Amino acid sequence: MGELAASRVVILDFGSQYTQVIARRVRECQVLSQILRFDASAEEIAALRPSGIILSGGPASVYGKGAPQPDTEIFKLGVPVLGVCYGMQLMAHHLGGKVEHSERREYGSSLLRVNSNCELFHNLPEVLDIWNSHADKLTKIPRGFRAIATTENSPFAAIEHPKHRFYGLQFHPEVVHTPRGKDILANFVYRICGCKMDWTMGSFIDQACAEVQQQVGTDHVILGLSGGVDSSVAAALLHKAIGDQLTCVFVNNGLLRSNEAETVQRVFGDNFHVKLKYVDASARFLSSLRGITDPERKRKVIGRDFVRVFEEAVVQLTRAKGGRSKGSAKSPDSRPTFRFLAQGTLYPDVIESVAIDGNPAAMIKSHHNVGGLPKRMKLKLVEPLRQLFKDEVREVGAQLGLPKEIVQRQPFPGPGLAVRILGEITRERLRILRDADAIVVGEMKASDWYYRVWQSFAVLLPVRSVGVMGDERTYENTIALRIVESQDGMTADWVRLPYDLLARISTRIINEVKGVNRVCYDISSKPPATIEWE
Repeated sequence: MGELAASRVVILDFGSQYTQVIARRVRECQVLSQILRFDASAEEIAALRPSGIILSGGPASVYGKGAPQPDTEIFKLGVPVLGVCYGMQLMAHHLGGKVEHSERREYGSSLLRVNSNCELFHNLPEVLDIWNSHADKLTKIPRGFRAIATTENSPFAAIEHPKHRFYGLQFHPEVVHTPRGKDILANFVYRICGCKMDWTMGSFIDQACAEVQQQVGTDHVILGLSGGVDSSVAAALLHKAIGDQLTCVFVNNGLLRSNEAETVQRVFGDNFHVKLKYVDASARFLSSLRGITDPERKRKVIGRDFVRVFEEAVVQLTRAKGGRSKGSAKSPDSRPTFRFLAQGTLYPDVIESVAIDGNPAAMIKSHHNVGGLPKRMKLKLVEPLRQLFKDEVREVGAQLGLPKEIVQRQPFPGPGLAVRILGEITRERLRILRDADAIVVGEMKASDWYYRVWQSFAVLLPVRSVGVMGDERTYENTIALRIVESQDGMTADWVRLPYDLLARISTRIINEVKGVNRVCYDISSKPPATIEWE
């Protein structure tokens, strides 16, 4: 990506689980944050013209074998540097201080006592609640530094070098357990780095469109549209940037929710007039899934078939001469030659998918949007949302005019309803789950709970039980309700829904969905459970 904002804070990731949280806190200040690997060169960082640098925490010890180390030339770039926990220890270590293993490890809440007038603690009280997570501590500060805050266990809980504008915090200001931590980071961003509030979604849209136009030129772009938030916003943004040079392919794999195919075609084909090729491959997918019960095999089969169907659609579009794709403004004069594949890759996808030797942060998971392009397609990637977090993507979608039903849509797994049906996938079992899920979504929206939770959906269990309906014995299926609240999907807790709402959902499912006579509520949190059942 090129220049998106005049102000930019670079964050070097040393493997902390909170690195993304730091990035979020900076963006909450309306300042662009950019995460780089811990060993990014000073030259690479300087090319970004950052207003400041933040060194993240991490699980290592500065003296440990293989401990991640920065390019020490970053301390000569003339920009402010803030070290957080391990980042502070690294900075002190490389600038002449001393770090030792602490006899008293500091984990959890503590009190910070500010003992000096410092820009970092501007307009903050002298005593602050903070949150620690470290086993090493600074025992000697480098020349030119001074202590500006202490804790019971550390005389150097916060340090600064006023001349060079170097700062260190032994605690974590980015976490919610440090209530005034956002104010500390804001002081660093505004007062010390001199950043301006120029990271807005409006400025992003304008710049992203310009960059897409420059990257694509007069070539054609193809995008696999799922109807989810990410691909939908990517489609709307690309259409704004390049118009009819974009063609979207929407594959109905037969595992979609109720009315999903119709909604996507209406929004993008009829309303936005995006060139849209609709492929109904439901019979193909269901045939491939016949007899498969293992969840990982389900995912692999669905992923394999999707790639094949998508490739076939691209070939058909390329060979098609004349004609009119649904929603296109006019008939093409010649066959489109697709040179670019667009994806709704988000910033967390990029960060989590880094799996390079020497990276202290283990790969969390693989993402189908990162590195999943079949090599034989020989298409270049266009990823206009690559620098955005999920809530920023939703804001972009709203500004582009996408309806709330898409912009605020809850996360939906790529394999669709297949991973919400435990056991074999059949048309009848899909019908049962699709009807039950439609009731869940409908009641959640009607009660205004849908947009207050992270996810709410139905799961079809491979369990049948005895029931009584109309004075007759039944032996039917069981539906489980899964409704959770979360910030990012990494952790989640079950939602304490009002009993009358749960009762209404249960009653409707049992009365209206043929083949169900029992409804259960999943009250497990993540961890140890996961949000999805498969």
